[in-house]
Amino acid sequence: MKMSLFLARMHRVSIYSSLQNRATLRWLILALVAVCALSTTAFAQQATVVGTVTDPAGAALPNVNITVTNIDSGVAKSIQTNSAGQYVIPDLNIGHYNVKAEATGFKTTEQKNIALEVGARDRIDFQLQVGEVQETVTVEANTVRVQTDSGEQSSVITGQQISQISVSGRSMYQLAALVPGASSQIGSGGMSAGEVNTPVGGDASVEFNGLRQNHNIYLLDGGEDDDRGGAGGMSIAPSSDAIAEFRTLTSNYSADYGLSSAGTMSMVLKSGTRTLHASAWEFNRNDAFDARNYFNPAPQKVAELRLNVFGFNVGGPVTLGHLYNPERKRTFFFYNQEWRRLIQGGLTNQPVPDPATYGGNFGSQVINVPSASAVSATVLARNCPGGVLPAGVVQGQPFPNNTIPSCMISPNSSSLLAAGIFPQANTVMLPGSRRSLAETTLPPISLKKLCASTTISPANSPSSGTSFQSKFHRALA
Repeated sequence: MKMSLFLARMHRVSIYSSLQNRATLRWLILALVAVCALSTTAFAQQATVVGTVTDPAGAALPNVNITVTNIDSGVAKSIQTNSAGQYVIPDLNIGHYNVKAEATGFKTTEQKNIALEVGARDRIDFQLQVGEVQETVTVEANTVRVQTDSGEQSSVITGQQISQISVSGRSMYQLAALVPGASSQIGSGGMSAGEVNTPVGGDASVEFNGLRQNHNIYLLDGGEDDDRGGAGGMSIAPSSDAIAEFRTLTSNYSADYGLSSAGTMSMVLKSGTRTLHASAWEFNRNDAFDARNYFNPAPQKVAELRLNVFGFNVGGPVTLGHLYNPERKRTFFFYNQEWRRLIQGGLTNQPVPDPATYGGNFGSQVINVPSASAVSATVLARNCPGGVLPAGVVQGQPFPNNTIPSCMISPNSSSLLAAGIFPQANTVMLPGSRRSLAETTLPPISLKKLCASTTISPANSPSSGTSFQSKFHRALA
């Protein structure tokens, strides 16, 4: 009996241990997947620096220390050249860098203020001069560099350019339409459809080199930001003021971008630096600032328009004084929040009949009696005395005095006209026009676009009427 109880307990312990091991294994797999997911977000978003180091005679120099330092954050990476004098430093955040080459028996050479763009592969070569290491040769970076290490066709819009380019509604899709080879039909459906920065359901009508917009893809900090069911649009539309760079690749790009057969739009969120920065903005459109539509002359009402885009940015280092990150080189944060509010009315102009013609008198305008081949005389005269056409009315000929006899006017039509089926003409007649126009002011549509994005957790949609982006990263030296 005791042996049976002992074996039963051992069996239970074995089952419990097995379940514990399975749960632990499951959590380990989930953690591994999460780490891989976070690591892959940087693919094709970071910049790479390559180069070759030679001596004054042009011979390759091995074992030269190459140090790349981010000017804004102070983060530095170092590597040595190989036996062929070549080096490659990948996974660099976009920004401005100083690149330094040091070797025994040669002067230290440094190239300063090199701007690295999203997805760039820049070549920085060095030719060291013989001398003491304490001697330094400084080269200010050339602002114009020719891309020789890649055959891709792409264009970059910097964060400063994004903040200064006049884009109606501040739509990210309109930035994609600025590059060579782009064909844009944005805005053909009205401002709310095409110009407001809208993610899912927004107007992403931009085609590249004749390819369909459905084949475009948008990347945000290396992750796919694509609305798979929305014909080439975004699932998250970040604030324009949260974007550090916007690169559009149209052809010949590398296998890093393997998700699209047309254009690839790669966006990078801003990041915090060693110093605390904050900014706020308000962009406004109002019908009080707009000129009157030519087809909407005074004194008619003007369609209501209220577009307000406002928000703020804040970014800086994460530090706890001397306890953590005292030099402000390890951990940084960036936070952005933006509100987009749109109220948009509309107008419609439509020709309407002149009320003076409701009784059948068309004045000087010639009105012909329908021909016998078109309408039978018995149909035309079914309400007339004796079922015959009035005197002087001949099919195929003009009505006498351009007036339709009352018995030939449908009683149903007269009832509808009396009930006001047509609005009365209320606009000023345009010069040379023979038509009366009725104008109706449509009720304004209130549009509050909501979206949210973050680089460290899945996107969600808060009901607070805001759009925000946050970025938190730790720099690894």
